[in-house]
Amino acid sequence: MKSVIPVPLPNQPYEIAIAPGGLDHLGAWMQPLGLGKQVLLVSSPPIFKHYGERAIASLQDAGYAVAVCLLPPGERYKTPASLQKIYDAALAHRLERSSTIVALGGGVIGDMSGFAAATWLRGIRFVQVPTSLLAMVDASIGGKTGINHPHGKNLIGAFHQPRFVLIDPDALKTLPSREFRAGMAEVIKYGVIWDADLFAQLEAAPRLDQFRYVAPELLHTILTRSCQAKADVVSQDEKEAGLRAILNYGHTIGHAIESLTGYRLVNHGEAVAIGMEAAGAIALACHHWDQAATDRQHALIQKTGLPTQIPATADTKAILDSLQTDKKVEAGRVRFVLPTQLGQAIVTDDVPPAVIPQVLEQLRAA
Repeated sequence: MKSVIPVPLPNQPYEIAIAPGGLDHLGAWMQPLGLGKQVLLVSSPPIFKHYGERAIASLQDAGYAVAVCLLPPGERYKTPASLQKIYDAALAHRLERSSTIVALGGGVIGDMSGFAAATWLRGIRFVQVPTSLLAMVDASIGGKTGINHPHGKNLIGAFHQPRFVLIDPDALKTLPSREFRAGMAEVIKYGVIWDADLFAQLEAAPRLDQFRYVAPELLHTILTRSCQAKADVVSQDEKEAGLRAILNYGHTIGHAIESLTGYRLVNHGEAVAIGMEAAGAIALACHHWDQAATDRQHALIQKTGLPTQIPATADTKAILDSLQTDKKVEAGRVRFVLPTQLGQAIVTDDVPPAVIPQVLEQLRAA
């Protein structure tokens, strides 16, 4: 099954191709885009071991000259030091404004590669080739790029849209189960904020905790509907002036937990799952949605094998303090994405101050 999803942005429209085996045709997919012949392939050693040579061969077959930059994997390496390594490779290989950075990897590689592309020579082209479920359904789409600051996630970044996104579902065969579950958190997010039918299909699936238990037809649905949801939202609000903020569902408290646990104890998807659990509880306390919807979200998160409790090491006061550095803070007030029913959400700062610490304590692991 192959699908092509357009992202109809006014200044930089592009396509998301979902194609099993597509990695072997990466160069052919890129040829019609009018890109320069110099390519810097940015990846991590584990991903490059599986897919690097295939990507290089495909690019070279299409006439591209390929250089490689490998970065350590993991959120804790999403730093200025790693970004500098991309800049150094760009300089060493004489990348020009017509050159292209190709990101082959998960969300961390994609974010850093995109930010490097946004800032090298004041902006060059880049292509996303995501290899994790989380990157496929979320991080590779929409042009958000960046690195972390020691006191907050993604505080340094830019909007820079890719010229093309190639999703090869076969890459998920080598993805660790924990990372597959992490990606499912973002899929559940789309079901809660945008696509109630997707949520229902996930509920009906026998198992969602490992790739091997997800039927190919359901996987195709997960990828296409998630990508379509992201494309729909981004095409209406490219730079998060309004609607796009709903894509941060679960991320406000989730980012705080990630940062406070040093990006080691919980990964991004696990933090988002806990954040969705918290946001659902806040929405219930504020009478935005009902107990039945709260219970359905909780059951689906549990079914996917994702955590629902805040780690004991993440102190409530520290989380509250961290929320003040969130990108969505306005006039000192934290804005939360809260569901109003399955398939719909709002962004609001109208949350009684006592509710947030109460919910955090309620979700604290013993």
